[in-house]
Amino acid sequence: MHPAKVPSPRRPRLIRALVAAAAVLPVALGAAACGDDEKGSGKTEISIFWWGAESRATTTQKALDLYTSKHPDVVFKPTWQGNQGYFEKLATQAAGGNAPDIFQMDDNFLGEYSARGIAMDLSDLVASKKIDTSKFPESLAKYGQIDGKSFGIATGENTPAMVYDKTLLAQLKLPEPRTGMSWDELINWGAQVTAAAQKAGLKDVYGTMDPSADYKAFWMWLRQQKKDLYSGSQLGFTEADVTAWFELWKGAAAKKATPTADLIHAANGGDATKQLVVTKNAGTSFMWSNQMPDLAKNTDHELGVVAYPGDPSAQWARAALYWSAFKGTKHKDVVADVINFFVNDPEAAKILGTDRGLPSNTDLRKAIEPDLTAQMKVTVAFENEMTPKFGQAPPPPIKGHSGVRAALVKAAETVQYGKATPAEAAAAFVADAKAAIGG
Repeated sequence: MHPAKVPSPRRPRLIRALVAAAAVLPVALGAAACGDDEKGSGKTEISIFWWGAESRATTTQKALDLYTSKHPDVVFKPTWQGNQGYFEKLATQAAGGNAPDIFQMDDNFLGEYSARGIAMDLSDLVASKKIDTSKFPESLAKYGQIDGKSFGIATGENTPAMVYDKTLLAQLKLPEPRTGMSWDELINWGAQVTAAAQKAGLKDVYGTMDPSADYKAFWMWLRQQKKDLYSGSQLGFTEADVTAWFELWKGAAAKKATPTADLIHAANGGDATKQLVVTKNAGTSFMWSNQMPDLAKNTDHELGVVAYPGDPSAQWARAALYWSAFKGTKHKDVVADVINFFVNDPEAAKILGTDRGLPSNTDLRKAIEPDLTAQMKVTVAFENEMTPKFGQAPPPPIKGHSGVRAALVKAAETVQYGKATPAEAAAAFVADAKAAIGG
């Protein structure tokens, strides 16, 4: 659910821990894993681990308390922490055969945990509707699948969104961007915004953010070219594709449609407070739809949201986060029921809100809408508008995805700063990306 982060330099240590976890798992399966019955109580204890802010911890605990009130024979052993170090701790727990029964997961590591045999294959539980995904958008229901097997259940839906500054455009008397406009149309529109801003005496205001470092934008663009970010366990694109992508944005810079490299660099980090629609340096930012409230609270301008440019069928209902289960749990059916409760119980949905994305169950999404903030209602309206336009979801990103994302930022910025040609940057990116996925 959060913006892209440059992968930690501790990744090799994490990989070693995952390898160790895979080696010890057969022992863990035969031993007492986390979630043993409480001694002498006759109750089933389920361990659960997630990351997030204190507000997420509070709402998750309330939901767990609600479950226990409905199922007094089940109690929880919850653990939570910030994002930093979460996966290192989870890998260490798995290596000791003590992984939590249920744990929060994201795109970066779902492939890792499934490949290492740590995450449970939930396919039979989904097929039997013990975990019911029938109310999910089809592409969202499938987005936790790897090689046809379900290793994660979407906590909620999130979709790439181009957020734009409605106040600025009204001030400049220019049209708002629209879903379905082409990338070239966006760039030409951006050049008009820059020119109008300069004429109005607005300093350092440009038409559109340069998203060449944004893996989401590159992925959308590739799908519109009938390609993909990944093809099986390999890259789904060539150096020529990357060169064309970088050339597109070098041309945008020549038209003054995009900001200076320093402004782009500040936004590339993903911090909501540094996005250019918030700092008022550009008419658009390329974000996740659920980040609208964070952006809105940091600016006094009114914001709008549309799809990324190009054919919107290139987009899909992406899982904001997942709930996954430990392969070594002793309480498979209870774990399934808890995950099903998180994603399908109306009372739980009202407690959990949109912190882990818009509810995956579209009926529950409608039910909680009256209680949402104005900006979240804008996001819900956008997601609802996009649902019938979504294309088929690709498999979740493969092992090494976080390294590919970091490599794209590095390569794109060499073009933005004029340190490399698009072709040179493309060659470097492809080499780094192949190294990241071990290809």
